[in-house]
Amino acid sequence: MADANLAYLSVILFFPLALLIFLYLIVRPHPVKIPIKNRHVFITGGSSGIGLSLAHQAAKEGARVSILARSLERLEDAKNSIRLATGIDVAVFSADVRDYDAVRRAVDEAGPIDILIVNQGVFVPEELEKQELDEVRFILDVNLMGSFNMIKAALPAIKSRNDGKPASIALMSSQAGQVGIYGYTAYSASKFGLRGLAEALQHEVIGDNIHVSLIFPPDTETPGLLEENKRKPQITSIIAASSGAMKADEVAKKAFNGIKSGSFLIPCNSEGLLLAIATAGFSPQRSFLMAFVEVVAAGILRFAALCFQWNWYGSIEKWHARQSRI
Repeated sequence: MADANLAYLSVILFFPLALLIFLYLIVRPHPVKIPIKNRHVFITGGSSGIGLSLAHQAAKEGARVSILARSLERLEDAKNSIRLATGIDVAVFSADVRDYDAVRRAVDEAGPIDILIVNQGVFVPEELEKQELDEVRFILDVNLMGSFNMIKAALPAIKSRNDGKPASIALMSSQAGQVGIYGYTAYSASKFGLRGLAEALQHEVIGDNIHVSLIFPPDTETPGLLEENKRKPQITSIIAASSGAMKADEVAKKAFNGIKSGSFLIPCNSEGLLLAIATAGFSPQRSFLMAFVEVVAAGILRFAALCFQWNWYGSIEKWHARQSRI
């Protein structure tokens, strides 16, 4: 009986151990550490919100920081706040990410870049039927095409770095870039697009020791969130009620921790971590331990996702039923 139990235990332990060894051998790209200190960090959308917190964090970690945004006045305010907090002067560049030539001029002036954080973004929640197409184009142009413009303009500057150390391109997505919900039609489309951009781009730049990351913050306490909430459809508020907001400084710390470890998917809270595991799909994975979690948890999290969808669709049905009685 004891021998049978021992054999049974051996079989149970063999498969997880074999899977761990196999994943250790095959995960790609290889693990990497990306230093921040004494390196040039270039941040778009750096004059407020998460971008400003990222700039503060980079300055605290000893980086040379450049920030880009549209408003020169806000950029100067951001520069002053960073100087007061850290004693470090940052370079500021006024440009619209929708204008490739303007972005390219800013990058040329800034010089070689080690870490590029593509953080700019706009969000106007509304049902597609009600939302003007000009507004949809604006969201896609800033969030998606603006990212293409920024990365294309910066790639020569990143490749021309001369310290030989690994570089990073990090894109600020959203939990709405992991799962689409009511009222986020245009915004989710723009953020889901970043996923395809990032996965393909990593293939293209890995040979230059450049490592791509996608950051997935939840609602974040910024001036923009207050404006978003004024237009958010009621159903959207009901569905998103379970997801709490984070502070911008917390998101910045999580983002840099992920960037420094070269993580492709960077969740910012426990919900985001579950979403990252559930939606891992074909994304790169450097950690064999996280790959193990993704493989083992895939079925369980699919079941959990179906439960969430049941809850969300139930909320939508109830809302429509109430509206029909008004």
